[in-house]
Parts: sequence; structure tokens; C-alpha cells
Amino acid sequence: MSISHRCRSLRRCTVASLGALVLLATGASGQALAPERIRTLVSAEAQAALDRYRELLSMPNDAHFPEDIAILTTWVERAFGVRGFETARLETPGADLLLAGRRAHAGPSGTGTPEGLPTVLFYLQADGQPVDRSRWFQEDPYEPVLKARAADGEWQEVPWSTLSDPDAGRPTAGWDPELRVFARSASDSKGPIAQFLAALDLLQESGVSQPYHIKVVVDFEEEMGSPNLPGAVSRNREALDADLLVILDGPPHISGAPSLKFGARGISRFTLTTYGPRVPVHSGHYGNFAPNPALRLAQILSSMKDREGRVTIPGFYDGVVLSDETRAVLSRVPDDDDAIQDRLGIAQPDSVAGSLQEAVQFPSLNVRGLSSGWVGAEARTIVPATATAEVDVRLVLESDPARLMGLIREHIESLGFVVLDREPTEQERMTHPRIATFRWSVSYLAFRTEFDSLPGLWLRDAYRRLYGEEPILIRTSGGSVPISPFVNTLGIPAVGVPTVNPDNNQHSPNENLRLGSFLEGVAVMLTVLSHRIPIS
Repeated sequence: MSISHRCRSLRRCTVASLGALVLLATGASGQALAPERIRTLVSAEAQAALDRYRELLSMPNDAHFPEDIAILTTWVERAFGVRGFETARLETPGADLLLAGRRAHAGPSGTGTPEGLPTVLFYLQADGQPVDRSRWFQEDPYEPVLKARAADGEWQEVPWSTLSDPDAGRPTAGWDPELRVFARSASDSKGPIAQFLAALDLLQESGVSQPYHIKVVVDFEEEMGSPNLPGAVSRNREALDADLLVILDGPPHISGAPSLKFGARGISRFTLTTYGPRVPVHSGHYGNFAPNPALRLAQILSSMKDREGRVTIPGFYDGVVLSDETRAVLSRVPDDDDAIQDRLGIAQPDSVAGSLQEAVQFPSLNVRGLSSGWVGAEARTIVPATATAEVDVRLVLESDPARLMGLIREHIESLGFVVLDREPTEQERMTHPRIATFRWSVSYLAFRTEFDSLPGLWLRDAYRRLYGEEPILIRTSGGSVPISPFVNTLGIPAVGVPTVNPDNNQHSPNENLRLGSFLEGVAVMLTVLSHRIPIS
């Protein structure tokens, strides 16, 4: 297979501050590592990798606190620097992106010029979701703890000394792989950062030449929707230029089996507010007279979907057609929908499509939060002044977010509402009986890469080498990652390499990473880092 390599030299194509790149000084074998050798290397690095992981987890990483992100950025920057990477910060109005680069020093055979080698851009995320400390079963979500599952199914803390060994490192077999590390961003996504750094160390120790040029971009605002990423990618096209993109983020198939993800839904959002009296009023004095904005909001939202969960807005699913070939591809993903329903605690799924894999091929409309008045012990007998819904709309490759938002707005207007993109004025409140404020934004678009693309063929071959069989190929992941700016602006194909356990509680309290999955992820990344890309 032939590819055009548009950016042979990281020195030439990166920002001026990147400077001269350091060559990797490894052995000259140029051969891919055997699975047995990979397992041995990972076992030897296990303790050091875990210690580094714990240090990384101890740093707060909520992007709403720039001072914490500054400390974290410096740590990650140094971690790549000591491994022979040249680094640069790509400035944004928020948290800067970190770019790291390291060139291969020889051709595929271990000798000759590196100029004919491709460049792989790896995407990593360093920030995490905010924490509600009251809902974590540990003193500090930024102080990682080790836990074991008790006989009753509950997680109980065990001392880190459980893993200690007087020797440097400890065989993987000596650790219970079902133990879990609990901390914010344990899986999403400091786990992949620690795994990648460990794999880089092991590549150095293995005596195998780096088979391609490496660039790494680290995002510190992903959990905020990466608002500054598209502009940064556009401004730094040459610096980020590569032949393919590997996304080190997200969980594998729900079974936990080795998986590759070839696409992800994008995400857009809207906030919808309806209005009642100017201020909350007594429901006894004004009930049946003052319109209730919560009921009006509920009526709008309920009109957007039918009883089976399908969006009823005309044109919402237009353009999405699943051919027989596509359905066959989706059916090969080994889902057990009954088991998934049992895990979710639902008697019947929505009927957008015939299976979970088919359902995520369509755009979705999800009410993620509602607010109006007070509840619980604070409930009071009032007609609320306003009601607000936060809604996310997951996008697929066929979705035009502006078009979808236009359809939603038109639907609200068809219900008799005057729709504004701001708060209503006093005159508007007294003129129009039904007013709604509708504000929307797009975080990032969907992407999808073909299974037989260059990264697809390369990564599938790497997985077959490690596991002896084809990985699960996921056409579109339900979650969203900010990759479309790279795919659309740089014109490079992307594939996700997930390396954490699927039941990791990402975005939720008590996020965790299974110890066996942590070490297995290092093995996967070392396999990828040592596996040659098929070029001619």
C-alpha cells in the first residue's frame, strides 16, 4: 500500500519553539516484538508504571481551574521530554494543547534513512470531569486508592502494600488483575497517558527501532467539549500534520474484549427555557391562572419523541441508511442486548433501531437535565418563574448540526411558541403568550473511518499479532471524542484504541481502572508502537 507523507520532518513542520528533534537511540533489529516478549517486558515495568500512574492521578485536573491544569501540563510536558521528545505548547484562548514529537532514526529494516517512514499522531486527553466529593467512597477523588470486591459485591479498600515487592517490579501473575484503582480520571483519561508512557519506556528497552515518526497531542479541555481545539488545529496544520491518527481514549466493547473503534458520534447541545410569571408565585392564589413553565417545557419535550423513543421531528433521521452490508458488519459485534438491558435495569429499550449497535448509527436527542422550582425537602407550593432543559444531540457522519437545530427550533415554533436566542424583554413577555429561549452550540462533529483504511489494516494486524485473532471492529462508538477537527482539517484517517475496562464509571463518582486492564493496555500500546505500518 502506498501513502503520501506530507510532512517528513517534525523540525520543519512544527512551531518554531519545537526546535531540533531528538533521534531515538534503540537497537537496530527493526522487527516487531513477539507477544511473549511483550508480556515479559510489561511484567518487568509493572511496578514503575503503577507508581507513575498514582503520581499522575494525584494531580487535580478539572479544566475549570486553570492553576491545576498548569501544574498538570508541566508534568505531562516533562514526562515526554525525558523520553526524547521535543515539546511545544499550542496556544489557545483557554488551556494550551501540548504537542510532542520524536522521529524514528532508521528505515523499516533498522538501517538507512527515516525519510520514507510515515508519521502517526496520537491523541491523549489529560483533563477530567468535575467531582462531587460527597458521592465518592473515599476521602479524596484525587488521592488514588486500591480496592478489592468483597463477597457481598461491595468494593473495599486494600493497602497499596498488597502490590509491594522487595524487587524492582513484580510479575503480572503476582497481582490480582481484578483489583481496581479508584480516582478521578482513572480511566478517562489518565490511565491511557500512564499506559502510553510505560509503553514508550518499554520500546526503548526492547532493542526494537521505532518504526515510524511519532507525534502526540494532549488535550486539556476535552471534558469541556474542547472549545478551542478546532481553531488550534487550523492554526497549526503543519505542526500536527501526519499520515494517520490513533485515539487513545474511551472504553472497549462492553464485553471487555480487544476492540478497535472506527468512528464516534459528534455532539451538539441546546438549552431550552420556558417562562411563567415574572417571579415564582403562590400556587393557591395563582394556580389555574399563571401559566406553569415546567408543564409547558414538559409538553415541548414530550412532543419531540414518541412512546417508543423515536424522535418525531420530521427529517431528524434523514440521510442515515443502513445497508444490508452495514447491518452485517454491525451484527458481528458480539453484543448481548438482553444482558445490556439487565445491566442498565431497563425492561425494554427505545425502538430507534433493532439493536444497540444499530441505534448508535443514528443521531440522538437526550434530555440530560431539567430545572424548575424546588424539590425534596425544599419543595414549595409555587408556580415557578422559569423551567430549563439541557439537551444533547449526538451527531453521526450524515448529520448537519445546523440543520438539526433548525428542525428542532421550527418544531418548537410549530407548537405556538415565539422562539428567541436570548431572554425576552418586558414588552415581549406582555405581547406573546408563549415564549421560549433556545440557545445551541456544537462541540464537534462525528467521524468514521473505513475498516480497510491504512490505520485499520495496520492496527488490525497489530492486534492479530498480540492476540492471535481479529479484534472486535466497532463502526461507530456511541460516545464522542473531539477528533473531527483533525480528520476534517488535516485530512487524516483516525481509529480509536481503547485500553480500559468498560465498567469504569467514567464521568461518574467512583471512577476506576481494573489493574489487569491497566497492564493489558500497556501491552496493546507497546504492540502498536513496535508494529510497522504497511507502506511501499
